[in-house]
Amino acid sequence: MSISVQNNSSALLALQNLNRTNDQLSDVQKEISTTLRVGEAKDNPAVWATAQGQKHDLDNLGSVTASLNRASSISDVALAAGQQVLDLLNSMKSTALTAQDSQLTGDARTSLSADFAGMLQRIANAVSQAGFDGANLLDGSGGNLRFLATADATQVVTLPAKSLALGGSIITLSSASTIGTTMSASAVMTQIDASIANVTSALADIGNQAKLIDAHTKLVANLSNVLSTGIGGLTNADTAADSARLAALQLQQQIGQQSLNIANSMPSILLSLFK
Repeated sequence: MSISVQNNSSALLALQNLNRTNDQLSDVQKEISTTLRVGEAKDNPAVWATAQGQKHDLDNLGSVTASLNRASSISDVALAAGQQVLDLLNSMKSTALTAQDSQLTGDARTSLSADFAGMLQRIANAVSQAGFDGANLLDGSGGNLRFLATADATQVVTLPAKSLALGGSIITLSSASTIGTTMSASAVMTQIDASIANVTSALADIGNQAKLIDAHTKLVANLSNVLSTGIGGLTNADTAADSARLAALQLQQQIGQQSLNIANSMPSILLSLFK
């Protein structure tokens, strides 16, 4: 092998190899520090673009989850208030039945009437306070409520509105209903029985839809987990493999530096020829 002071090919080759090792070492250190194999577009354009699309879908599913969680809260509040109304109606039925006793004293009937009127007011209060985040399924203030079901907003899930206001089609009792006489108590009893059946049916409708919403929320959560796993598979670094690679590249770097030092020292051998 010829030795020249004009062109040290061995040193140039050693330098190229060392630079290549340094570049690889830099890439591995970047993956370890960020825990990402593809963190930006220039790392791998195709994989990065795919991951960005999946991240967009994941963000959209987050919006769907938020919408479904709101729906679940609204239905839970409505069902709790509806159950309270149903319990009150059952208590009113018992009170109205007692008021049909013709042997009641005037004071006893007055007390029953006051208790009955108080329960009517409690029903009105329960219905008016059944709202969550500005939405109330029970007071008749709005129609059916629709919530996001898919990431592209092409499908929705619906919560049915059921007006439990006094004097309506579900609760036929009015705020002026009374059990002051045996005759009025008997008439009210018929209205209470119908109202109990109507409220039970209305709450069942809301409950069925709430169950569907809960199931769909779980489905969206599973889809989100799958997308998160897929994005991780595309972009996450293999830390264990990178650690092993780092150790190997550090050793290659040391060897490359020594090779470059040896190659750079070769022209100095020519000096010994002139002694």
